[in-house]
Amino acid sequence: MDAKLLLALGLLAQSLCLSVGVPGLRRPHTLFPWHRVPAPGRVRRAWVIPPISVSENHKRLPFPLVQIKSDKQQLGSIIYSIQGPGVDEEPRGVFSIDKFTGKVSLNAVLDREKTDRFRLRAFALDLGGSTLEEPTDLEIVVVDQNDNRPVFRQEVFTGQVLEGTVPGTYVTRAEATDADDPETDNAALRYSILEQGGPQLFSIDPHTGEIRTVQVGLDREVVAVYNLTLQVADMSGDGLTATASAIITLEDVNDNAPEFTRGQFFLEATEAVSGVDVGRLEVEDRDLPGSPNWVARFTILEGDPDGQFAIRTDPRTNEGVLSVVKPLDYESRERYDLKVAVQNEAPLQAAAPRAERGQARVSVQVRDVNEAPVFQQNPLRTSLAEGAAPGTSVATFSARDPDTQQPQRLSYSKDYDPEDWLQVDGATGRVQTQRVLSPASPFLKDGWYRAIILARDDASPPSTATGTLSVEILEVNDHAPELSPPWGSLCSTPEQGSGLLLGATDEDLPPHGAPFHFQLSPRLPELAQNWSLSQVNVSHARLRPRLQVQEGLHRLSLLLQDSGQPPQQREQPLNVTVCRCGLDGACLPGAAALALLVALLVRCRQQSCDKRLLHGLQDDLRDSILNYDEQGGGEEDQDAYDMDQLRHPAELAALGAPLGRPSLRRDAPFSRSHPQAPRVLPSSPSDIADFINEGLEAVDSDPAVPPYDTALIYDYEGDGSVAGTLSSILSSLGDEDADYSCLWDWGPRFARLADLYGPREGTREEAF
Repeated sequence: MDAKLLLALGLLAQSLCLSVGVPGLRRPHTLFPWHRVPAPGRVRRAWVIPPISVSENHKRLPFPLVQIKSDKQQLGSIIYSIQGPGVDEEPRGVFSIDKFTGKVSLNAVLDREKTDRFRLRAFALDLGGSTLEEPTDLEIVVVDQNDNRPVFRQEVFTGQVLEGTVPGTYVTRAEATDADDPETDNAALRYSILEQGGPQLFSIDPHTGEIRTVQVGLDREVVAVYNLTLQVADMSGDGLTATASAIITLEDVNDNAPEFTRGQFFLEATEAVSGVDVGRLEVEDRDLPGSPNWVARFTILEGDPDGQFAIRTDPRTNEGVLSVVKPLDYESRERYDLKVAVQNEAPLQAAAPRAERGQARVSVQVRDVNEAPVFQQNPLRTSLAEGAAPGTSVATFSARDPDTQQPQRLSYSKDYDPEDWLQVDGATGRVQTQRVLSPASPFLKDGWYRAIILARDDASPPSTATGTLSVEILEVNDHAPELSPPWGSLCSTPEQGSGLLLGATDEDLPPHGAPFHFQLSPRLPELAQNWSLSQVNVSHARLRPRLQVQEGLHRLSLLLQDSGQPPQQREQPLNVTVCRCGLDGACLPGAAALALLVALLVRCRQQSCDKRLLHGLQDDLRDSILNYDEQGGGEEDQDAYDMDQLRHPAELAALGAPLGRPSLRRDAPFSRSHPQAPRVLPSSPSDIADFINEGLEAVDSDPAVPPYDTALIYDYEGDGSVAGTLSSILSSLGDEDADYSCLWDWGPRFARLADLYGPREGTREEAF
């Protein structure tokens, strides 16, 4: 662009800036935005319209801003229009244009704080709607006015500063804002302090709003809080203003030492007690209450070598509370003179003045009282052998009276002796037994028995002391171990089963119990030929046959010995049922039932048929004992069948008398009038089970057998049987001394067994 064109443009722009949009101008300036100036060798360009300025808050409306024209056609043949924010976009209707003259007008009051400028587009069309000129930009700038008062960001500003701080210390900062144009003086803010209620101790930076100290002498104990009134003004301090408050709190420092209110205190304390307060030591401190600069800490400097006193601080009053932590003894010392010091929890400032009464004297007078007797050893522990006889001396639990200046007589008594086992001499405190203490006493805890002994003086009122006597009952080896249980079963051949696991128990406590030593009775050396006994652990051993043993019940004798000093031993019987076993090493069912019955009878003998024997086990017995048949009406039903034929068949054969026709059951049908032939007795013990099973089948089919409601008798097993008879299984145990009356409590299934072994109770009804 050549120099002439630039000069022309500059002159036009200068003219427009000076005249366009100035309030009070009668006629708007006319612009030719599409006018082009020819330039040699250059493409013609449109004029750039400079911004049109208009002041906010202008109220004479409508107000003409500018007139635009096109030189393409004559006036009246061109239609003008504008578009953009303020025209056809929000906020709508602010500006308008005369479509024939091109005059642009302001129709609404402007607010620069909402919109500071508008960018519009101007159009020129012919009457037919065709574009005459390219659209051009029209920018309207809103000129700011000082119509907004500055505003503090908060109504109250707070700050803290240590008392005694040096001048220039930062405290806090006040901040304000102004909605006017920040590029003008309308938003140029200045801060000041209008009032601070006393000497000028604080200043504020007019530009930044920072508040600082300006003088020394800030003393919290004189003035703790300062209230400042702040002001901010725009137009660099000459315009609109606003006010706020600043609250400045002085933070406490420990510049005041605590002091006692007086130099000496007189207190009184009772002897023989501890944990009680004696009195209070008053102090004062000008620092902030509750702060570490105010809280007092007390120290006993002199007069308490044994640490019998302590001083704690009352958090509410800051007083020192003197207390007794160890009992005082009037007989030993009647008065204590203490020297006490006080200081703060926080260290005192170096420049703070020293306290005049930072120490005080405390005189404590001890008051004499009747003190309770004192056991010389409490608790007193001693030991006594188990089973000590009545009259055995346990200990002498004596006490002394600390009131040496008032000699008094002491008496002793029991306060707690739950087994009433001990006897106490009232004059001497000598303790002895008055009966034998049962080892099963519930008051014997872990081998210790505890009693409480009282010692009382004869003062008025009397005082009593309580002493604990703990007696350790020393275990004595006075019980031999016992087999548990003394019966069992095992396989007849050594290769089958795991043998019989034997256990033992001992009523004595360790170390007089396990480990136990199991041994076949040395009194019967023949036992070692057929049996072997090996130790499993400290309480169990395993019994095995050395060779194949005859099936049935075998009575062995074992010698058991414990590990006590001296050891106790006992020879005990062991009933072993030898049975035929299956491939799994377990007794076959018939033999197992027999073994269970033998075990129950032995158990019944040993425990005198304790009624608790089957307690809780009745359901198990029903599941374990096999029921082969119902037992009938008993021995009274003799008319149905001649029992003697079963009991003595050999005698009839020896007499050569024919057996004749056997009696028939009365309930047998006529079609079964011929019973089966007599059966051959088994020749070996292994055939006994088959013989019994075949006999059971005969009950259901043969009318010549005993009726179904008659007891089936199997007590005769033939001449020369190697198995022996069932009635002789326990013949060596001495049935005459056994009590089988409890069998009546086992239910109807054991009623026949109870009838055979025990007397029938008079109040019982017949079981069958």
